[in-house]
Amino acid sequence: MTHSSLHLFSAFTTDPKGGNPAGVWIGDTLPTSEVMQRIAAEVGFSETAFVAPQNGLARTIRYYSPEVEVPFCGHATIATGVVLGQLSGEGVYHLATTVGEVPVAVSPKEGQWQASLTSVIPSHTLASDTLVSKTLSALNWQHDQLDPSIPPARAYAGAWHLILAVTQATRLADLNYDFEQLKALMLQEDLLTLQLIWQESPSIFHARNPFPVGGVIEDPATGAAAAALGGYLRDAQLISAPNQIVIRQGETMGRPSRLVVDIPTSGGIVVSGTAVQL
Repeated sequence: MTHSSLHLFSAFTTDPKGGNPAGVWIGDTLPTSEVMQRIAAEVGFSETAFVAPQNGLARTIRYYSPEVEVPFCGHATIATGVVLGQLSGEGVYHLATTVGEVPVAVSPKEGQWQASLTSVIPSHTLASDTLVSKTLSALNWQHDQLDPSIPPARAYAGAWHLILAVTQATRLADLNYDFEQLKALMLQEDLLTLQLIWQESPSIFHARNPFPVGGVIEDPATGAAAAALGGYLRDAQLISAPNQIVIRQGETMGRPSRLVVDIPTSGGIVVSGTAVQL
């Protein structure tokens, strides 16, 4: 008989009313893809992680949104790390994802479990004018509202995201997009989310993340996009490395989240946060 348990946590917060909720299913073996998809739809969060043991601290992991499997999910990885820490103790867990191995260092800190994932090697390409124009149309944004110091880019750290930076906080605060139009464009362009950002200071960014591909209007905390952003800023030489930035997300949604992104001189990007049980 297969033993399994389902845990409901919110990641990148110390308050259950904040952060991004994720399901963490842990069992002896992974269910079929059909069963995982059904469970994710029933949970209803933007992602549910499915975890099964390999050996030692190694685990197999898959991620499902309510509508589709996704290659990598940062907030569900942080939630998984915290659950594994609570169940099996601190250490570095090696998660085998469909895009490569993602180590997750888990330890208690100031009365909270903290998890730090190291992404796969990031990459990016500058976004085409056509993609930017079509995205701005779906967002009902104007080209002159973009921040020229952070050019639009497709960025990857396990999944592809389109990064669009704006010059004004008020532009980021006003998000009312055409769901079906943007979903169709993102499916066509193999984009998981949009990483819409405003840079408050050299080390503080604010982000909003439409996720229509997964059937979700907006994510309150997106670790995969945070890693992709960190990689883009470093590799495009828009920031010096090593460095650390903090991404504030979910505040407009009433679910404030805090993502700490450590940017080494090379290799994967480290995204850290806490998670609390719902």
